[in-house]
Amino acid sequence: MNTLDDTLPIIFEDETLLVVDKPPGLAVTTARSDRSSATLVDAVQAMRDATVINAHRIDDEVGGLVIFAKTKPALDFISGQFQSKTAERVYRGFSVLAAAGEETARVTELPVERDAAGGLPDTFTVDYALAPDQHVAGRMHVYRKRGGRPAHTRFNVVERFGRFVWLEARPLTSREMQVQAHLAAVGAPVLGDRAHGLPEVQLKLSAFKRGYKGRDSEKPMIDRVALHLTELTVKHPATREPVTFSAPLPTDFEVALRNLRKYARRR
Repeated sequence: MNTLDDTLPIIFEDETLLVVDKPPGLAVTTARSDRSSATLVDAVQAMRDATVINAHRIDDEVGGLVIFAKTKPALDFISGQFQSKTAERVYRGFSVLAAAGEETARVTELPVERDAAGGLPDTFTVDYALAPDQHVAGRMHVYRKRGGRPAHTRFNVVERFGRFVWLEARPLTSREMQVQAHLAAVGAPVLGDRAHGLPEVQLKLSAFKRGYKGRDSEKPMIDRVALHLTELTVKHPATREPVTFSAPLPTDFEVALRNLRKYARRR
């Protein structure tokens, strides 16, 4: 796989588009009030050209696919698909089922129907409206009825490992931190989400592997927001035909899945 530098794998490139796999923790762009921080746009333009522009965004703390356009017509065509909700996105990641004693202000009580064992249904949709929290920076507020901007996300549970759930999320709208806020709203926040979730819950090997005693300094298998945009489907600006871009799972996700499948009880 080609890279723009050591941290930016190129997923696809032709005369009109460039698709990269953004690492978590790197902002796509900066706010007008903050021009000092390095961004994905800075890195791409330094390696290509200042006219190469991102056609959409993903959250700073989330990794995954970002499409850049090399021409103005391509930019208008791709960004228009996100605005019209025809671009298809698939996020993959881990969520944590909140226990009764963990129902804090970070996990609101707007649950979807659970199964007999207290787990999430195999498929479900969350359509709570969202808006920035007026009291806590970096958090979205969930509105069940009035308020906020419309937001819709479809979820598919792929595998279950006790309270940890490996799932897919397909947002139908493009709101900031939409997947994280919607999962937190149903009591299953994204693993590692400090803004909406349960950051004290960590995914450690010692919790699953029998006879394995982690040291006091044992690190979690995933030490960040466990969410990655792995698939994007849009119509190509030149051919007008659908094209799907796919990113590999991050290494820490693969390690966690391998260990969970080997040592954790699935149901």
